[in-house]
Amino acid sequence: SCLMFAVQADGHEIQTVEGLGTMDDLHPLQESFREAHGVQCGFCTPGVLMTLAPFLKENPDPTEAEIREAISGNLCRCTGYQHIVDAAKLAAEKMET
Repeated sequence: SCLMFAVQADGHEIQTVEGLGTMDDLHPLQESFREAHGVQCGFCTPGVLMTLAPFLKENPDPTEAEIREAISGNLCRCTGYQHIVDAAKLAAEKMET
C-alpha cells in the first residue's frame, strides 16, 4: 500500500495476507515465520509476507542477498531482519517440496 497509488491497482487482482492461508492450513511462509521466529511485534509481518510470497514463487532458491534485496522496501524495527531472512529461506525449502 505504500509503494503504489490505489488507482494503479485498478483492474488488477489484490491479495492481502488474509488470503495466504487459514488458521487450520497456514501458507508455508506463515509456518516458517512461526518456526524461525520471524515475527516479534507483528506490525511489519503482513507486508513482509506479501512481499515474499510472489518473490519466492519467482525465485524458488534465493540467496540471502536476494532475500534481503526483496524485502528492502519493508521496514522492521524489531528483528534486525536475520530471523525474517531465515524464515524466508525455510519457506523456500518448504515450497520446493
